[in-house]
Amino acid sequence: MAKKIDKKEALKKGSKAINEFKEFISRGNVVDLAVGVIIGSAFGKIVSSIVDDILMPLLGIVVGGLDFTNLSIKIGDANVKYGMFIQNVIDFLIVAACIFFLVKVINKFNKKEEEEVEVIVNEELETLKEIRDLLKKGKK
Repeated sequence: MAKKIDKKEALKKGSKAINEFKEFISRGNVVDLAVGVIIGSAFGKIVSSIVDDILMPLLGIVVGGLDFTNLSIKIGDANVKYGMFIQNVIDFLIVAACIFFLVKVINKFNKKEEEEVEVIVNEELETLKEIRDLLKKGKK
């Protein structure tokens, strides 16, 4: 036998799920992740252009005019394009280096902010201790 569904209960559960989803989406880290993915995609295009249009031609000149993108080996009916693999590895290394240095700079700024907060907290703590001591003297 089929269970009878109460429309009010179904609407209540559905609106609860929608509200939970809205709360999940509106959290800062989800939005930050979405922004990071979009910026990462655009950044990847820039890095690919640097590698394809600037670095690989220069590297090709250094190694005797070799174009990595056309390097391949034919094995049976398969054409193994190891040159494209080399280019993608170089792309990855450049992106990884850029992200490393970017994170390093961001961490440097965050460290300065933490030091400034620590100084402010220490100054406030000293002020509170002085107030405490003055109150103790006043009670005696």
